Amino acid sequence: MANSQNIQTQKTAFYVLITYICFQLSSFLLWIPPLKSFFLGFIDLEGRSAYIALAGWWSSITAGIALIISFILISKNKNFWNCLKGEKMPLSVAIGWGIIGFFMIYLGQVIGIQIESALGIELGSENTEAIINITKIAPIMILASVIFGPILEELVFRRVIFGSIMQAQNNFWLAAFISAIVFAIIHLDFSHIILYTITGFIFAFLYNKTKRLITPIIAHMMLNGFVTYLQLNIEKIQQFFH
Repeated sequence: MANSQNIQTQKTAFYVLITYICFQLSSFLLWIPPLKSFFLGFIDLEGRSAYIALAGWWSSITAGIALIISFILISKNKNFWNCLKGEKMPLSVAIGWGIIGFFMIYLGQVIGIQIESALGIELGSENTEAIINITKIAPIMILASVIFGPILEELVFRRVIFGSIMQAQNNFWLAAFISAIVFAIIHLDFSHIILYTITGFIFAFLYNKTKRLITPIIAHMMLNGFVTYLQLNIEKIQQFFH
């Protein structure tokens, strides 16, 4: 019976992974001229700004759809969340750890930046810069980067990848390392792979610590929200300190 439940849980995890991959690849549909022209018809902008706005709307809408599909798939398997051994922390404590986790990640990124700097890697993430540029023209992108994105990524990289490896091997270090590396690679910002790997590793620690996915989700949302706020208001912040 337990083996049957594990197989069903692994199937659900696989379907969620496929849903996420489809979401990531869906942007290629915008390369098809008829579809691009059709969707641009809904954008009240011209030139490059129209394409950027379309990217923001597309990312937000498809992320929301992927999230809905994922939760529909998960709703059919009550055992999906029980992939880690040990007792789950109380929800209030898990939420508290999520907030603490944000500061852990911030510290981890400071250390990561020092390591990258010592290796001659310049500051600034192309992935973050691209998202902020889209957000400036299409503020709806905040839904994708601060809400939908963190939930989807924690579902996939922590529950599906980390959780599945833990379920099969019960080896935290192996599961955390693999999930963190995949998390880093998927962002396609290879010059900062150390930074993303450290962040992914801390997310895995938070999930394993509380046995609740809400913990890394909160930390992830806070991180993305904080970075987005800073980037969108960087000029005002600089003026304030000068």
